[in-house]
Amino acid sequence: MFSILKKELWAYFGTSGAYIVASTFVLICSLFLWFFDDDFNIFNIGLASLNSFFVLVPWVLMFLIPALTMRSIAEEEQSGTLIWLFSQPVSVSAIVFGKYFATLVLTLFALLSSAVYVYSVYKISLPEGNIDLGTIFSGYIGLVFLSMAFAALGIFSSALVKNQVLAFVVGVFFCFFTFFGFESLASYNLLGSFDYTLSKIGFYRHYISFTKGIVDTQDLGYFLFVIVLFLFLSVQLVKKKK
Repeated sequence: MFSILKKELWAYFGTSGAYIVASTFVLICSLFLWFFDDDFNIFNIGLASLNSFFVLVPWVLMFLIPALTMRSIAEEEQSGTLIWLFSQPVSVSAIVFGKYFATLVLTLFALLSSAVYVYSVYKISLPEGNIDLGTIFSGYIGLVFLSMAFAALGIFSSALVKNQVLAFVVGVFFCFFTFFGFESLASYNLLGSFDYTLSKIGFYRHYISFTKGIVDTQDLGYFLFVIVLFLFLSVQLVKKKK
């Protein structure tokens, strides 16, 4: 696994790829948080808070992470290098987990660059430093687990199809539907008491708890279950290709 992880990380950090990803992430978030006249703009809100950041980032990640994972399995299969990997002394699980953790490292690197927002809000608050660091910390924990789940879905999508562009489209759909789809369906109140259960199946209800400063073991367990499930399914799909 570590050989695959090292190879993938070198492909990102050995070139400008990782820094372009982080810069793009910061640029998109900065435009919405500081420049665009929208509901995410911190100046429009009038509060020294990162709540709008934690609302915005999942929508950025559901496009960014599938863009990173689309090449992980699909491109290897499309170019024929997946067959070469199968001939090497490395297990299918090692291939999947190596690529998964490489994507996760790059995503966390991009999230780490957003620390500049914490500093900015800290400085503009009145009095200076009058921000809820506990809620910000729990919000970042939520983003980490959400990123892990999105990455697992992205790897699964890349293993599911052979074309990397299609893998991106499928990955975005899975991320969108699991994050917002179940919550949206539940909001129509068509299933009575089952609407609440339906909303609990999706990511949104579990993620939003973190943004309120609540770190619940049930939410952590939910994300871990989803991550393990889709990584397991990804391994099975790649084994079939072998």
